[in-house]
Amino acid sequence: EVVPTCERYAVRRLPFARLADGDVAFFERLMPGRVVTGEEEVKPFNVDWLKSVRGCSQLVLKPQTTAEVSQVLRYCHERNLAVNPQGGNTGLVGGSVPVFDEIILSTALMNQIISFDKVSGILVCQAGCVLERLSEYLEEQGFIMPLDLGAKGSCHIGGNVATNAGGLRLLRYGSLRGTVLGLEVVLADGSALDCLTSLRKDNTGYDLKQLFIGSEGTLGVITAVSILCPQKPKAVNLAFLGCQSFAKVLETFTTCRVMLGEILSAYEFMDEKCMELVERHLKLSSPVTDSPFYVLIETSGSNSTHDEEKLNNFLEQAMASGLVTDGTVATDDKKIKVLWGLRERITEALTHEGYVYKYDISLPVGKLYDLVTDMRARLGQSAKNVVGYGHLGDGNLHLNITAESYSHSLLDAIEPFVYEWTARCSGSISAEHGLGFKKKQFIQYSKPHQAVVLMQQFKAMLDPKGILNPYKTLPSAL
Repeated sequence: EVVPTCERYAVRRLPFARLADGDVAFFERLMPGRVVTGEEEVKPFNVDWLKSVRGCSQLVLKPQTTAEVSQVLRYCHERNLAVNPQGGNTGLVGGSVPVFDEIILSTALMNQIISFDKVSGILVCQAGCVLERLSEYLEEQGFIMPLDLGAKGSCHIGGNVATNAGGLRLLRYGSLRGTVLGLEVVLADGSALDCLTSLRKDNTGYDLKQLFIGSEGTLGVITAVSILCPQKPKAVNLAFLGCQSFAKVLETFTTCRVMLGEILSAYEFMDEKCMELVERHLKLSSPVTDSPFYVLIETSGSNSTHDEEKLNNFLEQAMASGLVTDGTVATDDKKIKVLWGLRERITEALTHEGYVYKYDISLPVGKLYDLVTDMRARLGQSAKNVVGYGHLGDGNLHLNITAESYSHSLLDAIEPFVYEWTARCSGSISAEHGLGFKKKQFIQYSKPHQAVVLMQQFKAMLDPKGILNPYKTLPSAL
């Protein structure tokens, strides 16, 4: 059983109103049959995907329209009731579940595709659309989503945007800050802000959507998204390679960037410990073995002959110069999926290890693995495993430390050491997962005091009563 977050972290409840029978009656009139109150029914919404934090909400609301979200927030604002917006609940920093008894506002039923323009590649949809469903819909039209992540089967596009999710395609298509063209957002007082433009160029005043991208539900509830989608590549190739050292992983990246150029769409790495866990816990087997590091290189282009020739030239060079000791190439969908599974399912494999301390860090690429090595030396036998993997192409390390169960002394050995180490390298303590509940007190390692104060001023202006996703993202007091 997961200890309630407020008890484990000794957080104080802010003076919000308590839920009353009259409140539940109001919501039941507003959306009959879409109000969840039973203890067992509410339970899954209270616990995060990692089962590491747990709230005590007694009420889940499932609106279907922006108008309903507006009415819910207007009512909660008047009553001073705190609200926890929730998408697919796949977050890894405790941002998507309540800390106390906040009302959970689930976007699960806001799953309509509003429009898709085949000429421009612009998709407009509600925030509760599941990423994988959007990908499937677009593929039928000859397009793809510009983002892809391991949780695609359950994460919502609204949650992706609210957390500015990064994922596996960022190297090629950039972040959501570039591909999201417009948003519809409901503010804390219930007013709807329609910035759902479908224009690639719009230079009229401040770019308000950027405030909400990455705001983790603390400034407004995203209800619809307009996003630019690239054409589906005609040719996709995947190379899965073994490297003998991290220096070779880096050199392979430099070489492949030069030789593959515009067709390079992903460059992922994982250490041998990751591979061991994926094989042991998920019974997956790797076609490449006995390497300290593994690299996954994806190319996406419009001409398979051209792409394969480029990839083969690169592989010949990498093998001949000793950068790579072993490897396999996949061109058919089935084999590509199997190889991606080895990388995408590491998070899942880690959950079988007991308790996982997760860190998602941006660092200068050359220093990326030094943190894993230093952490192993620091923790010694007190941790079960210390593993490193991630999006090497954009300098994003996922550092994971496992133990049989949660231990405060182990946490003290990891934090703030991991953040101090990152700050010394001018890195970011959260590359793509956000700050949520777990990391908010460490924001100063990546942002100057003045920037945090400005963020708090934005929060106070847009959510004066502080009812939206309280206890998250911004530090309680600096």
